[in-house]
Amino acid sequence: MCLAIPARVKKIIAYKALVEALGYSEEVDIRLVKDIKIGDFVLVHVGFAIQRIEPGNARELLDLYGTMNFGGQ
Repeated sequence: MCLAIPARVKKIIAYKALVEALGYSEEVDIRLVKDIKIGDFVLVHVGFAIQRIEPGNARELLDLYGTMNFGGQ
């Protein structure tokens, strides 16, 4: 199964952005999504921002992911 994680853009440098989600920060490639700004939410998949997402939808997805048990316990 593959998941795209909603993340908030914290910093932009050229075609990369520092994003934060679920307590983690990661640098991702933003060339696939036009006009990203600091504070935007994007869906991140395998190191790429693949789509801008509305803040309410991002929070809903993050809340849902927070209820999932990925460890199998």
